[in-house]
Amino acid sequence: MKTTIPLFMALLLAGCASYDGRGLAPGKAQLADVVQAMGEPARRWQDPDGALQFAYPHGPMGMHTYMVFLGPDGRLVRIANVLATESFAKVREGMSKAQVERQLGPSAAGWTVYFPRRDELVWEWRYCNDWSEIARFMVLFDATKETVRSTMSLTEAQLGLCGKGRCVC
Repeated sequence: MKTTIPLFMALLLAGCASYDGRGLAPGKAQLADVVQAMGEPARRWQDPDGALQFAYPHGPMGMHTYMVFLGPDGRLVRIANVLATESFAKVREGMSKAQVERQLGPSAAGWTVYFPRRDELVWEWRYCNDWSEIARFMVLFDATKETVRSTMSLTEAQLGLCGKGRCVC
């Protein structure tokens, strides 16, 4: 038992070591290195020039989605957590569902709600906001047109999910 717990902890930490792609060097790491370190992506996109983009969501309860960008030569360009204010600001009225998914990664299936009276589909992501509070970013789509109507962000405290006090990251 004394050796089982440290072994379990070491395996657990090793599994988390590649959570964000740490250790993958831009310009050096290649496609195979990314997949070996981070696993198979949830989504893949390929640009006409051959560049690739992979989504690694850690939701629904996780607060990160890492996008991996590979150049046409298959080398790592960059890795970015897209569940952040800068990425949310790029989601605009009129964008398609596919464009939003490419910007933020997939919304978890259980975090998608349809409101029939408004003909509105809402996708939601959990993230850590700029004030270190756990928050939810929501994209509201016109369900018929499948385009963005608006967006909103609320902390979990505002949603009544924290009990007493703030939910901090």
